[in-house]
Amino acid sequence: MNSIVAPNVEAIINRKCLKQSAVAEKAGYTKQQFNSMLRGRKVIRDTDIMRIASALEVDANTLFEERETSG
Repeated sequence: MNSIVAPNVEAIINRKCLKQSAVAEKAGYTKQQFNSMLRGRKVIRDTDIMRIASALEVDANTLFEERETSG
């Protein structure tokens, strides 16, 4: 699940000019836990998706959208 979700979470954080630590706190994670999810060291579960989407104020489906890559 992380392969699509983590880059999308990071893109949303960047697009909204948020701090990763603030999103982590709002979702109920420590900075280290949240960073581990985004780096693939911790699996992002269904319950995590809901918490992260809520913290980012986006629909959960947004985290699964395929992004076009340039190159």
